[in-house]
Amino acid sequence: MKKNVLLTGVSGGLGLALCEQLLEAGHQVFGLSRSRSTALQELQQKHPKALHWQPLDLAQTEAIGTKPFSLLIPKGTPIHAFINNAAMAYDDLITNLQLDPLERLFAVNVLSPMLLCKLCLRNMLLHRTAGNIIHLSSISAHTGYKGLAMYAATKGALEAFSKNTAREWGSKGIRSNCIVAGFMETDMTATLTAEQKSRIYKRTSLKKATAIESVVSTILFLISESASSITGQNFFVDSGTI
Repeated sequence: MKKNVLLTGVSGGLGLALCEQLLEAGHQVFGLSRSRSTALQELQQKHPKALHWQPLDLAQTEAIGTKPFSLLIPKGTPIHAFINNAAMAYDDLITNLQLDPLERLFAVNVLSPMLLCKLCLRNMLLHRTAGNIIHLSSISAHTGYKGLAMYAATKGALEAFSKNTAREWGSKGIRSNCIVAGFMETDMTATLTAEQKSRIYKRTSLKKATAIESVVSTILFLISESASSITGQNFFVDSGTI
């Protein structure tokens, strides 16, 4: 079944890879990101009727109430899946914590996804859609990493929100799950040194980075009919972090 998918952070990394696989599977993607990368432009040219894009800075929470659905998604279009992929990092020791970057972090990683979730739930209820909500979480919310306390806190908040969303709307056939991803080779981890990456990967059973393809495949499974009985769960795709 072809699905209409709202996907954030579509311009690069995991979001771009996921977008490409969704399109190849025949789905229609409504993508949100701050900017449009060259790779995303090329993907749009390849799928002009199935990939739609709108710029949106998730730090601007006041824009959530109007832009995604009034400018990107045509009226009367049912949303079958919302994939909350976009996120920003705030790497620092707790003793150095600053309010401004902390507020921006929570706006991008927690508040805007919650507001988008509200809009998607209303859309699913309006169209009587047994929809899917998937949040990208992080292994840092479960295993401590020096300097990642603030980032991990945002992902822990998403996991709690997702589980309660599943309980609140499961009677309408709406499912909500989280992907607890390990460290992947993306723009967000590009600032890490080789030594830092080595220390992280040594804490995993496989001793290597989490493959983007593994995360993408898990998400595709969760939005499929094969996962119709799965909700309120956290799926660890993290190379076996120990």
